Amino acid sequence: MTRRRASPRTATGPALPLPPGTPRKKAVAAGPGRGARRPPAAEASSRLDQLQTVIVGSLEDDKAENIVTIDLAGRAAFADRMVIATGLADRQIAAMATHLEEKLSEAGLRRVQVEGGAGADWVLIDAGDIVIHLFRPEARSTYALEKMWGRELDEDPSSAA
Repeated sequence: MTRRRASPRTATGPALPLPPGTPRKKAVAAGPGRGARRPPAAEASSRLDQLQTVIVGSLEDDKAENIVTIDLAGRAAFADRMVIATGLADRQIAAMATHLEEKLSEAGLRRVQVEGGAGADWVLIDAGDIVIHLFRPEARSTYALEKMWGRELDEDPSSAA
């Protein structure tokens, strides 16, 4: 018994660009849905303040050192705020990340992503509009995120004379 092969399809017009691959990319490409509403700026700021309070409180409870919060609104597209903290040991950093993930979930944040983990010098926690960096002291001084995103860059170097 021979099997017949279907004829290949031919394009009958200009080639259309392929849609983005992941569901998140497809949602971004589609734009806001009907009836989608963005919270007013005051409401969004209030929510960020609440989340920041939860984050800083959790880090203080876990004995994090040198906790710094940087406002990125209008300066970065990936987040509105950044929190940077130092842990002295790998286990302490891993515990801080775990506790933050739990407390953010309790605060109603469902999609918290953690990069890095046990044995890492740097753990990144993406909480949407707030990004948290947990460092060992050596890694924190190496990457110097406070200098990169801090107010020093906003000042004109010629005016510091």
